[in-house]
Amino acid sequence: MLQDKMGRKFHYLRLSITDVCNFKCTYCLPDGYQCDSPRDFLSTSEIGNLVATFASLGTSKVRITGGEPALRKDLAQIIQLCRQQAGITDVALTTNGFNLARNIDKWVDAGLTALNVSIDSLDPKMFSAITGHDKLESILAGLNKAHQLGLKKIKINAVLMRQYNGQDVQDYIDWLKDKPYTLRFIELMQTGDNLQFFKQNHVSGLEIKKLLLEQGWLPVIRDKSAGPAEEFYHPDYQGRVGLIMPYGQDFCASCNRLRVSALGKLHLCLFSEQGIDIRQYLQQPQQQAELTELLHGYLQDKAPSHYLQQGFTGGTQHLAMLGG
Repeated sequence: MLQDKMGRKFHYLRLSITDVCNFKCTYCLPDGYQCDSPRDFLSTSEIGNLVATFASLGTSKVRITGGEPALRKDLAQIIQLCRQQAGITDVALTTNGFNLARNIDKWVDAGLTALNVSIDSLDPKMFSAITGHDKLESILAGLNKAHQLGLKKIKINAVLMRQYNGQDVQDYIDWLKDKPYTLRFIELMQTGDNLQFFKQNHVSGLEIKKLLLEQGWLPVIRDKSAGPAEEFYHPDYQGRVGLIMPYGQDFCASCNRLRVSALGKLHLCLFSEQGIDIRQYLQQPQQQAELTELLHGYLQDKAPSHYLQQGFTGGTQHLAMLGG
């Protein structure tokens, strides 16, 4: 089992397969994708060797991210590669949903077990203003199709922004009355290129937590492979609410994931200063022992916190670099 010097165990790999994104979200890529890095992304063979190594070290969950991972035509093959590894019980996908309705059946057939879709507003005009695309109706249709296909773990991600969707929290909660999804409110995070936007738009998740408790929502007990969200349920609602509050106390104490970029760099934290290039160890299955030794060694350098509270953003210029 992968473990750091603080005793945190890592069951969860977040794997970016591209940093390209076709949306222009105000909080991430307001000017669109700039193509300012090499596009020599990990091959399916390299991904297979990587996931096999992590699985042998106790990883049970792989989340495929981007950029927008559905821009890769071999996404279904990558899902299947991950799911076929012994020990991997959960293969999740985080997507903006632009082609969800068209492809979700193919992804589920390949072995997808969980789906996260970014929906930063339930109002079509505001959704378009935030993302630069008029795709809300299509995305909601894709969610419904995913549910009809029997996918049990469906989550909606909404980044809270005071000047955009900051007043829509109750609308989201009401929407969950008859929707079997988990809606996760995510605090806007400061990155290398959004300081002014962050200052104008950051909303504390503690405000939402107070509202939920006042309305009778109750906390859900966390599973070992769960992400950092505090989740809540209500007996009168089909859906659940999650809060991701990276500026909250002890947020990093429950860290259980490592990240690998689309270029084969290991990131010990979303906000680490730089990635560690491990791509040379992904070329052949025989290199698994060498990579295993390196991973154990690198984890001894994992910091106890991301230090976001002090304004430290590390090398993360925008969230599309690593999929958040």
